[in-house]
Amino acid sequence: MSSALEKPQIIAHIQKSLNYTVFDCKWIPCSAKFVCMGNFPRGTGVLQVYEVSHGELVLVKEIEKSKPFKCGTFGATSLQQRYLSTGDFDGNLHMWNLEAPEMPVYSVKAHKEIINSIDGVGGLGVGEGAPELVTGSRDGMVKVWDPRQKDTPVANMQPADGDTRRDCWTVAFGHAYSSQERCVCAGYDNGDIKLFDLRTMSLRWEKNIRNGVCCVEFDRKDINMNKLVATSLEGKFHVFDMRTQHPTKGFASVSEKAYKSTVWQVRHLPQNRDVFMTTGGAGNLHLWKYEYPAQRSKKDSENMDMGVAGTVTLLQNVTVSTQPIGSLDWSPDKQGLCVCTAFDQTVRVLIATKLNRV
Repeated sequence: MSSALEKPQIIAHIQKSLNYTVFDCKWIPCSAKFVCMGNFPRGTGVLQVYEVSHGELVLVKEIEKSKPFKCGTFGATSLQQRYLSTGDFDGNLHMWNLEAPEMPVYSVKAHKEIINSIDGVGGLGVGEGAPELVTGSRDGMVKVWDPRQKDTPVANMQPADGDTRRDCWTVAFGHAYSSQERCVCAGYDNGDIKLFDLRTMSLRWEKNIRNGVCCVEFDRKDINMNKLVATSLEGKFHVFDMRTQHPTKGFASVSEKAYKSTVWQVRHLPQNRDVFMTTGGAGNLHLWKYEYPAQRSKKDSENMDMGVAGTVTLLQNVTVSTQPIGSLDWSPDKQGLCVCTAFDQTVRVLIATKLNRV
């Protein structure tokens, strides 16, 4: 067991108060900049670009639009373009060139209600195949978009029973290791997790974790499915081993009661897929490491392959706010650097140290 001196530390490097409610933040790839998304008290949407410079945050650009922004991703664009795709409170999906943000470079009325979550793949050199975006909305729908095609989604997933009153809170791409393979995972307010196979256009797996699913994320998007973390309202998160799917039992999992409050987000460390951070409703951050079992699969009584779950170890935790931490993003370029936003209208840049030793 590592000593306290060797354990990773989470250091609050810079913090800045904002004059609006911030819902999401994302690092701009290949830069020391990040973008915050939210809404002003007057009801309009705001994008702010900040640069980390000499231990301070410098506001580089502020963009105001008519509708509040809920979520964003750079994942469906090239490293050269670095366009930001956003979902807003009116159900609009926009793609912005932050250098010339007057008009979106791509725009579609994607949903009837707020877009809660967005993810991208096929850009930034991550994942094989076409650049695509997935959106999940309060209208219960999950839709996949190719920004090169005008108005129609390339895939449209809705509950089989037609009950679109279900609220989709989170979506994530995975399994994009070849030009043919790709999956979308979605989490809903009633505790459902659904895995959609985009190659066969079918529901591959579903599970109910009994509490609203706040966030889902694969440990890597561009590999054969390995692990999936799902966080929930009641302080728990679940890690599913996605390598072996049993015909009736599905995927093996381990769950951890991490908080007394909602686990809002999970984000895997880009440089080490077995390390991830979760964010809590009481303003806390927990850094975890997943340990694989000696054997990841075994035979059941009928000689069918079934997965074996590993264990989760808490590496470090810290409280940085009195309010829920609603978003977090690791820098893809500098290990241990991350940005998070909380509902105290503050953005914080944090540094996690000694991650190469875990």
